[in-house]
Amino acid sequence: MSRRAGILEFAVLGLLRESPMHGYELRKRLNTSLGVFRAFSYGTLYPCLKTLVTNGWLIEEPGNTHEDALAAPLTGRRAKIVYRLTAEGKEHFEELLSQTGPDAYEDEHFAARFAFFGQTSRDVRMRVLEGRRSRLEERLEKMRASLARTRERLDDYTLELQRHGMESVEREVRWLNELIESERAGRDRKGPASTESAQQDTTSGSTGGLPRPRDLPGTDTPDDTAT
Repeated sequence: MSRRAGILEFAVLGLLRESPMHGYELRKRLNTSLGVFRAFSYGTLYPCLKTLVTNGWLIEEPGNTHEDALAAPLTGRRAKIVYRLTAEGKEHFEELLSQTGPDAYEDEHFAARFAFFGQTSRDVRMRVLEGRRSRLEERLEKMRASLARTRERLDDYTLELQRHGMESVEREVRWLNELIESERAGRDRKGPASTESAQQDTTSGSTGGLPRPRDLPGTDTPDDTAT
């Protein structure tokens, strides 16, 4: 499986954990909520859904809305298929949600992971955020070293482009620092929690008033009218 296909499967499972949807609703949510998927098509989504059904992580159900019931006989088309997460699918998504390996820090995967931080435990959020920050600090160091070596050979416009790239990474590092400090402050305020409170934190993914996301790669929100 390609990395992008894996990210799409993760996002589909996460959205269907919230509620069952048909393909059009899923595509719209992926486009509007997860900017990393703003350019993908039905030709990409439906093979993904078929794979998830085959794996037993989703089931297909006929649409049962009033609009679907009226549209089918009038148009000669079958009612829209609704996709629902199975118990196995929920378990698989929670397993994916707990992973904190290097893939979680990459640009596209991090954007998708961050979109589901509300469903992620605090400890996992911290490991992903800290991993992402380390990855960007390494990238920033390489960019600075490269710029120092090539500065004299660059024209003004190329130099500005290099600086712009560095500033974007620096902004994201500052944003990550704010998120990490907010997570730590939330944990400190919570103190020795009861078992019940700890379980609520794990399942709800309480963030304790995090700063507004900025400069998150791949999360530009398209126009709500996108189809």
